[in-house]
Amino acid sequence: MAEYDVIVIGAGPGGYVCAIRCAQLGLKTACVEGRETLGGTCLNVGCIPSKAMLYASEMYHEAGTNFEKMGLIGAAPKIDLPKMLAYKQSTVETNTKGIEFLFKKNKVDWLKGWASIPAAGEVKVGDETHKARNIVIASGSEPSSLKGVEVDEKVVVTSTGALELAKLPKRLAVIGAGVIGLELGSVYARLGADVTVLEYLDQITPGMDLEICRTLQKLLTKQGLKFVLGAAVQGAEASKTKATLSYKLRKDDSLNELEADVVLVATGRRPYTHGLGLEALGIATSKGGQIETGAHWETSVKGIYAIGDAIKGPMLAHKAEDEGMAVAEVLAGQKGHVNYGVIPGVIYTSPEVAAVGATEEALKAEGRAYKVGKFPFMGNARAKSHFAGDGFVKLLADKETDRLLGAHIIGPAAGELIHEICVAMEFGAAAEDVARTCHAHPTFSEAVREAALACGDGAIHA
Repeated sequence: MAEYDVIVIGAGPGGYVCAIRCAQLGLKTACVEGRETLGGTCLNVGCIPSKAMLYASEMYHEAGTNFEKMGLIGAAPKIDLPKMLAYKQSTVETNTKGIEFLFKKNKVDWLKGWASIPAAGEVKVGDETHKARNIVIASGSEPSSLKGVEVDEKVVVTSTGALELAKLPKRLAVIGAGVIGLELGSVYARLGADVTVLEYLDQITPGMDLEICRTLQKLLTKQGLKFVLGAAVQGAEASKTKATLSYKLRKDDSLNELEADVVLVATGRRPYTHGLGLEALGIATSKGGQIETGAHWETSVKGIYAIGDAIKGPMLAHKAEDEGMAVAEVLAGQKGHVNYGVIPGVIYTSPEVAAVGATEEALKAEGRAYKVGKFPFMGNARAKSHFAGDGFVKLLADKETDRLLGAHIIGPAAGELIHEICVAMEFGAAAEDVARTCHAHPTFSEAVREAALACGDGAIHA
């Protein structure tokens, strides 16, 4: 038995960041993780491996479509899937070993195993019980199940199985047109699969700006993805080599079937809190399984906190990281804070999509007077030189004060460009502040400045 100031349960982005920050602030800290490697879902079977596969498939697509246009002549590349998966895995290992190094550097103890909380102030790992003045639950999430669809991670897969396929599917069916479904659907479409995406709602990427959604669907359709919207999946019958999906179209209640070599279930994620003993402790949870927390992330049991995917809010690694740092500061007697109004979201398709703040639909529902500044990447010199002229930057600002309320970008490097607006919004900047800030030429970022100019007297290059 050991005694700690803080024990963090889970070593995903929220947990490991929280543990490191606690240690940096002088707290004796341990982190419990049952995987063989640190980093949680994100580093092991989520964000990082999927980005490696996205990058590899993008390079393959570039070689087959744009190299010749640039005078790069040669034999078309061939796909070696085992080698691609090895590259993906090496990326994962580099990152997970990096977290191990950071734990050692910051003197964070890794308690290997699965945790339970027998009582406030106690964490049991295996046969050993450790004492802690404070406990932080950062146990993450798992893929949501779908009635009538049984996952075997071979033919019917979650994102985990989709990143480990033994061979490339000729036909891929994706259930769910959210971030995970579109990203992995894009990977296999670029690698040659016939991809069909089934979505229960009448639009893709629910919750995002509607103009962005429509543009993204149009561009992904041009890339070969097929979309069936308003489709309620009824079930899946799988054999060793294929699956048949049955679904009803909500508009006419007609029953349809779709055959595929692989079915990807991408219907979202749910909190993973199995085995922690929350009910016995009296820790309150929502109907969806999220742990209820107060203003400073403390649960209904004093001394036990929760962050990340285990609590309400968007299931984003960077949201969990921010909460991890904030909780650590609270436990060290400081004033930890997270600005939930400025948490960006990114979809790593090609083109990328990024957003922060309010959508037009939300502002209309609120009755807020606003103005829109837009600029197309077709007017950006750098984007045109990269064959990346599709998409636009869209800024939303208060009609009277010009204060930035939101940003929505679809185009090259959108996931990087959005952070200029994040910083601006943190400082309460106006669109004019961005418009009057010098941007290097030629860069993709000039499109952001032009959109800011469009909130005023007008863009220069449109």
